Amino acid sequence: MSTTQPSASPAAHSSHLSPAFPGRAPWGTASKLRAWQQGAMDEYLRTQPRDFLAVATPGAGKTTFALTLASWLLHHHVVQQVTVVAPTEHLKTQWAEAAARIGIRLDPEYSAGPLGRSFHGIAVTYAGVGVRPMLHRNRCEQRKTLVILDEIHHAGDSRSWGEACLEAFEPATRRLALTGTPFRSDTNPIPFVAYAEGVDGVRRSVADYTYGYGNALADGVVRPVIFLSYSGNMRWRTKAGDEVAARLGEPMTKDAISQAWRTALDPRGEWMPAVLRAADQRLREVRRSIHDAGGLVIATDQESARAYAKLLREITGESPTLVLSDDAGASGRIEEFRASDDRWMVAVRMVSEGVDVPRLAVGVYATTISTPLFFAQAVGRFVRSRRRGETASVFLPTIPQLLGFAHELELERDHVLDKPKGKEDEDPFAEEAALLAEAERERDEPGEEEQLPFEALESDAVFDRVMYDGAEFGMQAHPGSEEEQDYLGIPGLLEPDQVQMLLQKRQARQIAHSRRKPDAEADLIELPAERRPVVTHKELMELRRELNSLVGAYAHQSGKPHGVIHTELRRACGGPPTAEATAGQLEQRMRKVREWATRMR
Repeated sequence: MSTTQPSASPAAHSSHLSPAFPGRAPWGTASKLRAWQQGAMDEYLRTQPRDFLAVATPGAGKTTFALTLASWLLHHHVVQQVTVVAPTEHLKTQWAEAAARIGIRLDPEYSAGPLGRSFHGIAVTYAGVGVRPMLHRNRCEQRKTLVILDEIHHAGDSRSWGEACLEAFEPATRRLALTGTPFRSDTNPIPFVAYAEGVDGVRRSVADYTYGYGNALADGVVRPVIFLSYSGNMRWRTKAGDEVAARLGEPMTKDAISQAWRTALDPRGEWMPAVLRAADQRLREVRRSIHDAGGLVIATDQESARAYAKLLREITGESPTLVLSDDAGASGRIEEFRASDDRWMVAVRMVSEGVDVPRLAVGVYATTISTPLFFAQAVGRFVRSRRRGETASVFLPTIPQLLGFAHELELERDHVLDKPKGKEDEDPFAEEAALLAEAERERDEPGEEEQLPFEALESDAVFDRVMYDGAEFGMQAHPGSEEEQDYLGIPGLLEPDQVQMLLQKRQARQIAHSRRKPDAEADLIELPAERRPVVTHKELMELRRELNSLVGAYAHQSGKPHGVIHTELRRACGGPPTAEATAGQLEQRMRKVREWATRMR
């Protein structure tokens, strides 16, 4: 096997430059390499490993790095053929087209038998490998093969896929694993990924080269993301026939959050039309600076996607591109949208990962999928930067989980293979949470029934807050109000520090305006976003524990049974039983029981 090192390229001597600085690509394989890509190349060529895991934030250019490396390995006869494994049919075609641009010919239609002499390799899906692993193993055994595993976490999607990849590509000469989200929401091991045990005894994935969102943002490789969160009042009927009302962002149990979330996304309510109008207004503002900027609505299912497309047609007067995952023409429609300057695309799931539409600048997260992996992949569709100053805007409901993901966008993650011991025993709601998570996973698959049968009755929308770079801005405002327009009208071309400064100024103006208003006009919460925390299910659980601890201490002091004290607290403070009480109601009861205890001293 050849391990010849290339002559040093200019980019290899550019250590003093920003990692985003485009150096000349070596060997004529591409017009330019970003310096992080050159750095990853240098690390690979220095170590010449059989397995290499490159983690780079979505939009940073993993495909260019991988194909440049493939070209070098082919040119130096380290390998004789290339196999690219991608998550979807569309992506394997996209890989073949990208490879063709630098002279590597991949067959995306390969199914079996000898490969045409004009091809350097094939592009297949993980599902395709799962069906015929021995076919691909034989190909690797016959000729020295580089296997590029795109978004390799998909190899852990099922035991069969992981085992098929191990069987098919164990004989490969070289394996290059790529991912923008190097973690899974479960503990399924990922083939050909190294794990190292930390001091806490938990094994985590180990990358050979990492280029995170924070670094890419500082280098101008990706866009800064502004998250615009919308709250509102929701009302629905449960399967027991009870009518329930709640406000997004207020403390609720996990199943109530799930039902309120789904009520908000119901196209027959007022929440979705209001958010789509706001997102379209934001897109119009962005298109003042970026004339071909596009928007994407990510829907949970096909029925919702069609309904959202109809709403957008009514709002904009234009028919959006509709992409359904089981539609044979879906890939073609994505490519048409990519090459056009059309305004909106509505899609189910398949556009959440890997699809390259760099002009997407505004997104609406209109799905109930609640894993950090999917959220990161979805946001990754909007961060690809084409020139300095471009910003991305993502609209989402005020759901504690989603706001947490938004705040953690810049954190680097590794795939955790083991769950920390003992944590499950500490949480009395762990079993309920696990059942809900399982139900959500089932509901995410086509054809499955929804997890909590209910009827959405009505919803409205309230502009809640803006999140950027870990900070929160804004005060609640009605759709169409001057306060909301302040944030929707942020220019589409801004440097990251300018975004921060502008958001601070707009919030200061809102606060000053609020102070001048008579109290009678304040029909919304008149507090800045950072003073309106969204309480999570775990925080509610902690409040219940604290209340029960105080009741226990007072029971010992007064001699009254616990149940009697809880009943007296409900009579004195009002509200439902402890298990259904909000954070505010629990805190009020804690103050009351402390007051009673003080009087007895």
